[in-house]
Amino acid sequence: MKYAVSPAPVYTLPVAGSDEQFPVNRIFCVGRNYAAHAREMGKDPDRDPPFFFMKPANAVVVAGTDEVTIPYPPKTANFHHEIELVVAIGTGGADIPVEKALEHVYGYAVGLDMTRRDVQLEARDKGRPWEFGKSFAKSAPIGPIHKAADVGHVSEGAIAVTVNGEPRQHSDIAKLIWSVAESIAFLSEYETLEPGDIIMTGTPEGVNAVKPGDLMVGTVAGLGEIRVRVAG
Repeated sequence: MKYAVSPAPVYTLPVAGSDEQFPVNRIFCVGRNYAAHAREMGKDPDRDPPFFFMKPANAVVVAGTDEVTIPYPPKTANFHHEIELVVAIGTGGADIPVEKALEHVYGYAVGLDMTRRDVQLEARDKGRPWEFGKSFAKSAPIGPIHKAADVGHVSEGAIAVTVNGEPRQHSDIAKLIWSVAESIAFLSEYETLEPGDIIMTGTPEGVNAVKPGDLMVGTVAGLGEIRVRVAG
């Protein structure tokens, strides 16, 4: 096949304990999926059904125990960290029942949903899409994918991020409003999931700004840590 222009690169994440790479297809993000975070964003978690937004594949930055650097993006003065449990889909499907949803999971990872908060909130308040606040290149540092076959399915355990050694966010995966299985099932009613899809499951309370030079260390129990510095 002859392309009119050079095709886009394939973005991948390493598979822990393997030389394999997980190809990233689409990135779906669950909004306001911890009650305390929903409240700090001014919303009522008891009434809001799950909703999703997306990031492009080129949002992915391969992260891990070795420090990686991401740029401070343009057009923002309020660049926020959001620590998240990441789910990698290995088997696609539509209208997936909750009781079968975890069968579609290839593995789990630690991730950060980096956000231009000022841009996001301005768009939200004007009833406009969030894309410029959420969906931009290098806004999703993600660690190695740990196979569910090796680590089991993550339903509880500490999730946290520090900035320059100071605690920022800390909670437990068990506090997800919509579980991994429920999120997969709900999303699959609207969009047929495909192998390589990524789901970022939401962030707990304590989101805050980072500035150039700051070092974020994100962890999820059983999935290791990622070390991400904002370029100075």
